Amino acid sequence: SSPHLVQVRERIRINGRPISKELFSKYFWLVYNRLEETKEPAHTSMPAYFRFLTIMAFHVFLQEKVDLAVVEVGIGGAYDCTNIIRAPVVCGVSSLGIDHTSILGDTMEKIAWQKGGIFKPGVPAFTVVQPERPLEVLRDRAQELECPLYLCPELDAFEEGHRVLELGLAGGGGGWGGQPPPCPPCLSRVPVPPGLGEPKDMSLSAELVGRPLPLAPTFQPTDAMIQGLRDTEWLGRTQVLPHGPVTWYLDGAHTTSSVQACVRWFRQAALQQDKPHDGSEVRVLLFNATGDRDTAALLKLLVPCHFDYAVFCPNFTEVSVANNAGTLLLVPPAPRPLNSPALVFPCLAQALRWVAQGRDPQLAAPAATGAHPHPAASSGAVLLREAAAIRVLVTGSLHLVGGVLRLLDPALSQ
Repeated sequence: SSPHLVQVRERIRINGRPISKELFSKYFWLVYNRLEETKEPAHTSMPAYFRFLTIMAFHVFLQEKVDLAVVEVGIGGAYDCTNIIRAPVVCGVSSLGIDHTSILGDTMEKIAWQKGGIFKPGVPAFTVVQPERPLEVLRDRAQELECPLYLCPELDAFEEGHRVLELGLAGGGGGWGGQPPPCPPCLSRVPVPPGLGEPKDMSLSAELVGRPLPLAPTFQPTDAMIQGLRDTEWLGRTQVLPHGPVTWYLDGAHTTSSVQACVRWFRQAALQQDKPHDGSEVRVLLFNATGDRDTAALLKLLVPCHFDYAVFCPNFTEVSVANNAGTLLLVPPAPRPLNSPALVFPCLAQALRWVAQGRDPQLAAPAATGAHPHPAASSGAVLLREAAAIRVLVTGSLHLVGGVLRLLDPALSQ
C-alpha cells in the first residue's frame, strides 16, 4: 500500500504488521544489489522509488511464502507498475475522484479508463456505486478486457437475522479517503463469492452491454469477516487522538469527495458535541495540500466547520532555530477562505506546539523566542491556553497527517 504515514515499512505488511527492520534491511539490499549487478550498461539509473519498493514487495511476499497478497495500485492502474499481475484472484475499483489529473486526466471518465486498466480476462472484478458516465467507462473497459464486472451491494444487504454489521472505521466513506470501504466480497479470502463461478453469471454479452452492471449476490458473512469489519483500523483516516484538553482529529482527505466526507465526519464527531460546561471550545484547522490539487476549492469545503483558527505549514517535521522565520500571518490581497485568522509556521513541530500551548503532554510548550509575534498569534495563544477544549482537524494531505502522527505518537516510529 502507499503512501506510508510514518515509516516506509508500513507499505509492506504481513499478517497486518509492517515487516521488521531486519527483514526490510535484508530484502532492500538483496534487491538493490541484484538490480545493480544485472542492469544493462546503457541504463545507469536504478528503478524510481515507488517502482523499487513494488519490486521489493513482490520479492518479500515470494520469499516469505505468503498465502494471499493484497496489492494496492499506486496511481491510476493501466500503466501503474503494480499492474504486472496477470491473473489475480479478484480486482476492485473503489469510489472514483478527481486526483493526479496531470497523470490520469482531468475528467472522471479519463480516470475511470485508467482505473479499469487493472481488469483481467475472466477474473471477477467489483466496484461500488459511481456517477453514471464513469461507471459506463468501467463497464466498457470490462467488456473490452473480457472481465466480469459486478456492482457491490450495500453493506446492510449482507445483514441477516437482525445481525448488524459494524464498521470499525468512523464516518462511512471518510474512513477510506472518501471511498466506501470494500464490500465483503473484496475482503473475503474466498476467491469468488458463492454463485459467481457459474458460466451464466460470468457472461458479458447480455449484462454489460447497454445495461447497468449486474449486482453481486449477497452471502452470509463468516464470523471472521464480521470481526474483521468491526476491528478494522486505518491510521490517519477518521482517527481521533484525545490528549487531555486537546483532541486531534486526523483524516488524510485530499480530494473534493474525500474532504466532503471528512467534513461530515468531523462535524458529527466534534462539532455536535456539547460545549464544555466550564469554559470555551476552540476549533483549529491544520492544513496543507501537495501536488497539483486545487487548494482553494478544498478549503472552501471546510467552511461549514467554523474554525476559530486556520494553521498552515509545510511537511517539514522540524527546522533549526537559526532558520526560524517566526510566525507569519496570511493577509490580503488574497481573502481568507475560512473567514478566520490564518497563521503559517515553518514546520510541523512549531505549528503543533502553538496549537497545543503546552497542554498536550506529548508536545513541549512553544519556545519564547523574544520576538514580537503577530497579534493574532498572541491572542490565539491566550484563548488556547484558557479553553476547556481544543479540537484540531488535521487534513488535506496524507503526508501532513503522517508528520503529525510522528510527533504525537513517537511509538509509531519504532
